[in-house]
Amino acid sequence: MDLDAFSAARREDWNRLAQLSRHWRFSGEEADELIDRYQAGASDLSAIKTTVGQSIQGDRLSLSLSRARLRFTGTSANVLEKIPIFFANELPAALYRVRWLTLAVAAATILIAVIYGTWLNDHPELLLKIGTADQLKDYANQQFVGYYSAHPAPAFAGQVWTNNAWIAAQSIAFGITGIWPVYMIVQNAEGVGQAGAIMSQYGRLDHFYLYIAPHGQLELYSIFVAGATGLMIAWAWIAPGQRTRAAALSEDGRAFFTIVIGLIISLAVSGFIEGFITRQDWPWPIKIGIGTVALAGFVFYQWYVGRRATRGGETGDLSDFEAGARVITAA
Repeated sequence: MDLDAFSAARREDWNRLAQLSRHWRFSGEEADELIDRYQAGASDLSAIKTTVGQSIQGDRLSLSLSRARLRFTGTSANVLEKIPIFFANELPAALYRVRWLTLAVAAATILIAVIYGTWLNDHPELLLKIGTADQLKDYANQQFVGYYSAHPAPAFAGQVWTNNAWIAAQSIAFGITGIWPVYMIVQNAEGVGQAGAIMSQYGRLDHFYLYIAPHGQLELYSIFVAGATGLMIAWAWIAPGQRTRAAALSEDGRAFFTIVIGLIISLAVSGFIEGFITRQDWPWPIKIGIGTVALAGFVFYQWYVGRRATRGGETGDLSDFEAGARVITAA
């Protein structure tokens, strides 16, 4: 194709398309003309990109086509209308993509916590570097259990929610480093192992499991998801596949960062359980059962709803139109 000759032959039609694309009001004849010239222009752009590739003429025509498309399709839907779509498709699809790595993070955390806790329990002299014998005894006999009822339930629930949500957000936001999620995983595991070792030393290991079980199931799983998400973002630029690193990072970063919203909600639920349920003088099977139901709901949402959304073509990322393209092209 002689691009200059082709452009000269179509210039009048393209100029008319550009002129119509700037109108805000159309007569019936102008509306029909806009659609006809849009279809013709789309065919011309396809021919240019197929034979020549990217070109100045093609980019200008692409811009006119994009403006024309907005004239007869209108603007995007109300943002409130997108909320159900987000929770039914985009968020579960993103969560589904990190499902296996979530289990790997969970296994790694449990393994580190068990190894570290067992090591401290077998070497009690190391616990004295954390605090004096009286302080450790007070922690095991008073502070650990008293922690759940030391403050009013609403304030306590809000405190643990914001703290855990901040940890999860850090794991995802700084996931690009590849180091921060690993640091948070190890730090969290060591904290759990240390608390278990102290409780074990003073014969209170049963209290350790009982008081963590109601809220800890959903809380810990949410932290596992956060760590997995951060690692997935890091992997996007480490191994981008057929994409450029910039494209992989932008696409996966947009998709996976939506998980922050889901974790804010799940951690709010676990915070409510920790603040209002754990402290109650109810039978343990009831309190633990509430936590189990909460975890089961999250897992169902991630694995079942997420699988259904993924099979429907969702990735968690924005659509091409919403995300913006580097080069504007016709639909």
